[in-house]
Amino acid sequence: MNIEELKQWLRGFPEALETLHSEPTNILTYKVGGKTFAYFKTSEPERWRFSFRTTPDRFLELTGMPGVKPARYMGRYHWVTIVRVAQFQEDYLRELVQWSYDKALSQLSKAKQRAIGADSEAGQQ
Repeated sequence: MNIEELKQWLRGFPEALETLHSEPTNILTYKVGGKTFAYFKTSEPERWRFSFRTTPDRFLELTGMPGVKPARYMGRYHWVTIVRVAQFQEDYLRELVQWSYDKALSQLSKAKQRAIGADSEAGQQ
C-alpha cells in the first residue's frame, strides 16, 4: 500500500476527519470525534512517516521490526512510527490501524459512539 492509498483508506473510516497542521508540528492527522487515531509527518527529514497507536504487546513486537520505531513524543503511549509504509505488509497494517481507530472511538462518549455507528450504518446501505 502506498501513501496515497493509505490516506484514501483512512478518510473512509466513519466520521474520520483529516486535518493538515502546518509549522511547527507539520503533521497530517486523522481523528474521530476529536481523538487522533493516526498521523503522518509532512516535513523533512521524516516526511510521510506514518504513526498510530497500538497495544503494549504489539508495541514491543513492532518496535523490534526493521523500519518501525517508537513514535516521537508518543512512544510512551504505545504509538509507533512506520518509516516506509510501502514496505510494510498491507493486511497487517490495516489490522493495526483498525485497532487504533477502534481505540479512539472507544474513548468517546456512548452517545457519540452510537451517533457514529448510526452514521456508518446509514452510509453502508
